[in-house]
Amino acid sequence: MANEEDDPIIQEFDVFLARSLLEKLYLFQYPIRPASMTYDDVTHLSAKIKPKQQKVELEMAIDTLNPNYCRSKGEQIALNVDGTCADETSTYSSKLMDKQTFCSSQAASNVSRYAAAVYKKGELHLTPLHGILQLRPSFTYLDKADAKHREREAANEGGDSSQDEAEDDVKQITVRFSRPETEQARQRRVQSYEFLQKRQAEEHWIHLHYYGLKDSRSEHERQYLFSQAHGLAENTELIKSPSEYLMMLMPPSVEEENDKPVAPSNVLSMAQLRTLPLADQIKILMKNVKVMPFANLMSLLGSGTDSTAVLRCIQQVAMLVQGNWVVKSDVLYPKDTSSPHSGVPAEVLCRGRDFVMWKFTQDRWVVRKEVAAVTKLCPEDVKDFLEHMSVARINKGWEFMLPYDEDFVKKHPDIVQRQHMLWMGIQAKLEKVYNLLKEHLTPKKQETQSVNLLLVSGEQRVNMAKAKVKQNYGQLEKEFQKQKAEGKSNNTSAKMDITSVCIKEEPVSDDEVMDTSAYKGMNNGIVNGLHAEEDSIDSLNGHLPGGCIDRVAQELKAFVSSTFKKQFVLTLSELKRLFNLHLASLPPGHTLFSGISDKMLQDMVLDTGCKQILVPFPPQTAASPDELKVYALWEAGDTYDQHRQVLLEIFSKNYRVRRNVIHNQLSQECGEDLNKQEVDRVLKDCCVSYGGMWYLKGTVQS
Repeated sequence: MANEEDDPIIQEFDVFLARSLLEKLYLFQYPIRPASMTYDDVTHLSAKIKPKQQKVELEMAIDTLNPNYCRSKGEQIALNVDGTCADETSTYSSKLMDKQTFCSSQAASNVSRYAAAVYKKGELHLTPLHGILQLRPSFTYLDKADAKHREREAANEGGDSSQDEAEDDVKQITVRFSRPETEQARQRRVQSYEFLQKRQAEEHWIHLHYYGLKDSRSEHERQYLFSQAHGLAENTELIKSPSEYLMMLMPPSVEEENDKPVAPSNVLSMAQLRTLPLADQIKILMKNVKVMPFANLMSLLGSGTDSTAVLRCIQQVAMLVQGNWVVKSDVLYPKDTSSPHSGVPAEVLCRGRDFVMWKFTQDRWVVRKEVAAVTKLCPEDVKDFLEHMSVARINKGWEFMLPYDEDFVKKHPDIVQRQHMLWMGIQAKLEKVYNLLKEHLTPKKQETQSVNLLLVSGEQRVNMAKAKVKQNYGQLEKEFQKQKAEGKSNNTSAKMDITSVCIKEEPVSDDEVMDTSAYKGMNNGIVNGLHAEEDSIDSLNGHLPGGCIDRVAQELKAFVSSTFKKQFVLTLSELKRLFNLHLASLPPGHTLFSGISDKMLQDMVLDTGCKQILVPFPPQTAASPDELKVYALWEAGDTYDQHRQVLLEIFSKNYRVRRNVIHNQLSQECGEDLNKQEVDRVLKDCCVSYGGMWYLKGTVQS
C-alpha cells in the first residue's frame, strides 16, 4: 500500500484497438547504418516479400558521393562480382557498389503480445503486430564473385586436346531403382532440412512498391493505425473484468511447453492415451502390441472401463485366435500402402497375414516355408507376419506366442461363436484366392489334445527319447546286420547305416539337419518335438529306415554329380542354396525330404570325386564358415582336367591371381603354349574376374 501511495495516478486516457491493419503490420528492425547509407533516394530502392515464410529482402541505395564512401573499394567489389563486361545480368550496372541488400529473419516466434501504439489527443490506439523482422546485410554478391573467379580459372586452363574432351564426355552412369517409400521414411523426408529448404525456395517472391515517409500514400496508410470507430461496440475486447484484462496483457507463456522434448511419433504415454475415445485407445494399443489377452487389455484401459464396450470395440480392430486378440491386417496395412521390403500392395499383404492368422486358429505351430509357398510373398514379409504373433523354435517352426486363453473362451461363448463364423468366411475367401489343398484345411490331431500335453519339460523329453531308442535298438541292430551281410550298400550308405542306429556324438552345429524339409511333408502331430506315434522314431534327426537309405544316397549322389559337372567349383553355401532349389522342384513325399545334414552333404561331395580347396582367405574376411569351404570337381573326364587341376593348385596358395600369372603357370605345367581361347575356357569353368584380378567362384569378397 505504501508503494501505491508513492506512485499516484497522473492521467487516465482511453485505449482503442485498431483492426484495419490486423495481420498486415510488420515491425522492421534495421541495423545501425553507416553514414554513407541513405533512404532518401527511393529510385534506387526495391523490396520483395514471401508472406508464408515472413521473409523480406530490401535493396537500399548507398550514397557514393558521401565523403565517408571509399570509391576504390566500391569499384573493386563491383569488378569482382560482375567482371569487366557489363550487361543486364550485372549486379552493379554503374561499375560501383552503389546498393546494399538486406535479408530478414524472425526476431520472435510468438508476437501475440506485441503491438504498435499511437498516442493522439488523449487516446492510445493499439494495432497488433503480425511479425517482427530483423534485417541484416546479405553477402550473396560474394558468392557470385567466387563463382566468377572459378569460371575465369576454368577458362584459363586451356590446352586440353580434343581427345581429352571426348574422354571427359564419356561418363559412367549408375542406375538405381528406388523402393516404394514407407510412411516413416516419408515423414523423415518431410522433416529433413533439405526438404524444408526446397519448400521455402518454391515460394515465389512478391515485389513491393516503396513509398517514402512524406509520400501521400504513406500518410494515408498511417491513418489506419487509428481506430476507425470509437464506439464501445468495436472494442468489446477491452471491456473485461480486471482479472481477464490482466490475462490479456500477460497471457500464460507457452514457450515452456514448446521447450519440452517431443516424443517420437510412434510413442504415446498412458496419460495421453486415456484422453482419447475408447475405440481409439484400443486401436492404438492393439496396433502396437499386435497380440494381447483380453485381461491384459482391460488392465491397460484402467479401472472402471465397461467390459461390454471394450468387447464391442475390440472386434472392430482385432480377431480372436486361440482365445487371444490379434490385430487385424487392414489396421497394420492400411489401403494405398505397400510393403517396405518388396513393394507389394497392402491388399496382398492383408491376404497373406490373414492366412497366417487362420493357420494359427487351426494349430499352435506354423511352418514358414508353407506360408511362403502358399502366399508367394518374399521371405521378409512372411517373417514380419510370423513375428507379429509367434515365436521361432529351432527345428520345429513358429509357435503362437501366447497360451490358449480358456478363461475368455468359457466366459464369452457368444463372442467365440461370432469370431468362428468370421473365420469361416475368411477361410472360404482364402480357399478361392490360394486354391488351398485338403491338407491345408484339415485341422491337426494335436488340437484335440489337452493344453497340458503341450507343456513337456526338457528332462521328460530326453527320458522319453532314451526309452524309445532302447525299445527299437534290437530291431534296428538286426536290420543293420542284415544289410551288412548282403553287402548292397557302398561306403556312403554304410556310413549312413551306422548313423541310423548310433546316437550322434558330433557337435550340434556340425551335424545339424539342414532346413530343407518340404512344407507339405511337415508333420505337425508332435508334442514339443516328440512324435506322437512310436513308429516315427526312425525318422528323427533325418535318419531313415534301412530300406530307404540306398535311395536317398543315390538321389543325393546324382544331384551332387550333375551340379559339379555344370559348376566345377562351389562353396558349401552355394551348394546348399542349389540343393534347396532342387528340393523345391521335387514333388511332395520325395525321399530327399527325409532330412540331409551338412556333414552328409559334404561327405557325398568328397565321394563323387571332388576335393576341398583350402583357399587362403584374407584375415579380415567377413565370409561365413560355409562360404570359406570351397569344393571343386577334380576329374571331369575331358581334355581340360589337367589344366583345371593346375589352376586349382594355384588358388590353394593364392586368394587372387592375375591372368598373366595363370597363363604362364598353365603353359609351364602343361608343357604347351596355350592360346587365349583355351585359357578362357579353363577360367570360365572355375573363376570369376573382379577388379582386374581372378578369384575362384564364390570367393570374391566385395
